[in-house]
Amino acid sequence: MFIHPWDASLDEAEWQSWIAEGHDFGILSVNGPAGRPPLAVPTHFTGASGRLLIHLARPNPVWKAIENDPNVLFTVFGDYAFVPGPWRAQPDTPPTDGVPTSYYTAVQFTCRATIVDDPEAKAELLRHQMAHFQPDGDHAPIAADRPPYGRMLPGIRGLYLDVTEVRAKFKYDDHKPVEHRTAVADHLTERAQGLDLPAAAQQRRRLDRIGPFRQP
Repeated sequence: MFIHPWDASLDEAEWQSWIAEGHDFGILSVNGPAGRPPLAVPTHFTGASGRLLIHLARPNPVWKAIENDPNVLFTVFGDYAFVPGPWRAQPDTPPTDGVPTSYYTAVQFTCRATIVDDPEAKAELLRHQMAHFQPDGDHAPIAADRPPYGRMLPGIRGLYLDVTEVRAKFKYDDHKPVEHRTAVADHLTERAQGLDLPAAAQQRRRLDRIGPFRQP
């Protein structure tokens, strides 16, 4: 992922807060066999003490690839929007001369994967995930020796993804003048399609923190 200086995360707290706001779905990418493309799996995840926790079905083809090479990438993205050319045209130029772009946030975790097959360890991984996704506890106990989860645990494998590097990108035209960024955020708010509103919110938040310009 290429990151311009003005698109970089301002600090670790910025991307950590963004993840904590509910961005808990991403794409696991693993190296495929020689001569074959990488494998990519969309999945929910939770985080714990410098690692990501995932579980996938046992028939998933990623397991062999991870056994061959445990170095993986996990990508989370969101708050994206297409920004049409006329919104980005320079002052005193025809609107059609504007160059379109994409706005988005992306966080990429470089990780070393460990496969989890022990029944109790898998149950603990699921308990951690359920505490995040169903915090009200409205589910049966998750135990290796009790139904319904106990009998289903053999059908899944867990993954500990120990994070070795994090790269975060907030691409919202932070190198442009305040007036330009404010106008685009207003356009996104007026259009209000897809993820336009959260993209506008990110642009305004960055504008408040960065000020007139984010110099390289």
